[in-house]
Amino acid sequence: MRTLELAADRAGERLDVFLARRCPELSRSHARHLIDEGLVTVDARQGKPSQRLATGERVVAHIPPPERLELVPEAIPLTIVYQDADIMVVDKPAGLAVHPAPGHPSGTLVNAILALCPELRGISGTLRPGIVHRLDKDTSGLIVVAKNDRAQRELARQLKEREVVKTYLALVQGAPRPPEGTIEAPIGRHPKNRKKMAVVAGGRDAQTRYRLREELGPYALLEVQPVTGRTHQIRVHLAAIGHPVVGDPTYGRRSALVGRQFLHAWRLAFALPSSKRSVEFESPLPLDLRAALETIRGGS
Repeated sequence: MRTLELAADRAGERLDVFLARRCPELSRSHARHLIDEGLVTVDARQGKPSQRLATGERVVAHIPPPERLELVPEAIPLTIVYQDADIMVVDKPAGLAVHPAPGHPSGTLVNAILALCPELRGISGTLRPGIVHRLDKDTSGLIVVAKNDRAQRELARQLKEREVVKTYLALVQGAPRPPEGTIEAPIGRHPKNRKKMAVVAGGRDAQTRYRLREELGPYALLEVQPVTGRTHQIRVHLAAIGHPVVGDPTYGRRSALVGRQFLHAWRLAFALPSSKRSVEFESPLPLDLRAALETIRGGS
């Protein structure tokens, strides 16, 4: 564990911005993570990412050593929707984590891709695919993965410029009014449960578009497009307007209808990194989600 002691030198600067500026090895997102984990203090008090500093305040950051993850190819069945020399579009099943993490180095989408692509050039000269956006472990559907640095940079640019259109299908409690709209509410760490996200003052800007597709008694099937890409954004925003995703144990409640959150990455549209040709892919609802809808429709 490395400890940095710094003095704030710009009045009004955000704490996460200050750390990223003064510690070149830290990205702003990494700095935010350290703050959220309680590893950064300001004048001996736990800091917040959005906190504005006063000149001369003493900032202490405890930086854990990076954990090396040995990425091992694993023969995990995957449905490949599209593939070329630059990218792979995968229809990810529910229950499959996207990326290895400390303590969970295997059984992920990344491990599966490494087994499917022995020719993978990888990112920064290493044998690993580029994850440019993520899906929660229990969310099914489409995800695009870069096979090389150039493709990763181009996809990251499209995401930043909001040129990638991601459309989800979500079954929620009740029907939102109006039936079509945009949820705009900042998202940050839950103030009492650091494993959850929440709509909080001072959080990161977040926008989610939704459209009512079908009313189903006490439920509604929505098409949802996250404009921004915050952690758990769709689930947090829908819960915040009183329409949590059915089966979501974190932001709603478990359901006898389905054994996981009813959230599916249905459509994905972007431009191919090499040709810049616009493409759109679609993933049918998995069996468990189709069965849940059939149960509702059969009882209505």
